[in-house]
Amino acid sequence: MRFDFHTTSMSPQVLGDAAAELEQGGFDSIWTAETNHDPFVGLALAAARTERVRLATGLAVAFARNPMSTAMIANDLQLVAKGRFTLGLGTQKRNHITRRFSMPWSAPAARMREYVLAVREIWHCFGTGERLRFRGEFYRHTVLNPFFDPGPNPYGPPPILLAGVGPRLIEVAGEVADGFLGHVLTTPEYLRNVVRPILADSRAEVGKTLDDFDIHLTPIVVTGTDEVSFGKAADAARASIAFYATVPGYQVALESCGLGDLHAELLRVAGAGRLEDLPAVIDDATLDILGIVGTPAEVARKFYDRFEGLASSVALFDNSGDDLAPQLELNAALRAEQARRPDKSAVNAK
Repeated sequence: MRFDFHTTSMSPQVLGDAAAELEQGGFDSIWTAETNHDPFVGLALAAARTERVRLATGLAVAFARNPMSTAMIANDLQLVAKGRFTLGLGTQKRNHITRRFSMPWSAPAARMREYVLAVREIWHCFGTGERLRFRGEFYRHTVLNPFFDPGPNPYGPPPILLAGVGPRLIEVAGEVADGFLGHVLTTPEYLRNVVRPILADSRAEVGKTLDDFDIHLTPIVVTGTDEVSFGKAADAARASIAFYATVPGYQVALESCGLGDLHAELLRVAGAGRLEDLPAVIDDATLDILGIVGTPAEVARKFYDRFEGLASSVALFDNSGDDLAPQLELNAALRAEQARRPDKSAVNAK
């Protein structure tokens, strides 16, 4: 099992400054999300200040860029990181793609499948010097003059992981990607009963298995060193869960753990104009189902009890901002819990 660091809010400079400490603290990977900062810039700074830790986007919005743009920046990061980069991609939602990024949206699963194939074909042409002739339904890449070709990457292409919640995107991840990024609302029931079977079937369709396939999780965590910090973490977690649970596409994950009515209740409160009341809909019982609540040691134990054998890596979704101490403590607790389970230490996606 690999234990990773995940940030949704660190600025590139802060992440660059923190990278060496995170590496020394024993994290296996550093993940950045495309929220209020570009997901690639901070990783470039982190790459220059680390030697061992892997660097990954978790996630970068694929449809905010064309495949050539993504292929170029991922290739450069693989160079800068000396082979330690992982490209994690997701679709985002339609209104963000069309209204925030002003980019086209249609058939997200089919488009994502073609997107990944296009990126891989571009990398292939970088490495071989062959003519670029990718013609798909959504993307066409047919010009790559030597002036614009970076040539072979000595570290090879980076792995690609895809995010998804619905069955079609999960299926695409199994077919064309090297791994799967679970959403923060991915419950053990959904992972066991829906995600993994779909991944196994789609891998089998292309003659592969889950043995070489990465499943990465980012569950929401509520912990703290005292009542004040614990209360702040709980408030932040309720707000995050309420935000995600209002998205229609995540309803399937809620239904998997008996919370199918939560989405409708949140929409009822939001429809009444009471947006400030949305976090209060997430009561303690719901918080404990969709989040992992407790001291760092308790969080580590609960994580293993829920997800052991279902995933290959985890980055606990903590709301501590730029404060590294809670994440470092959680990382230590996870490793201590793993050491206490010697017969089951190989928690992986195999």
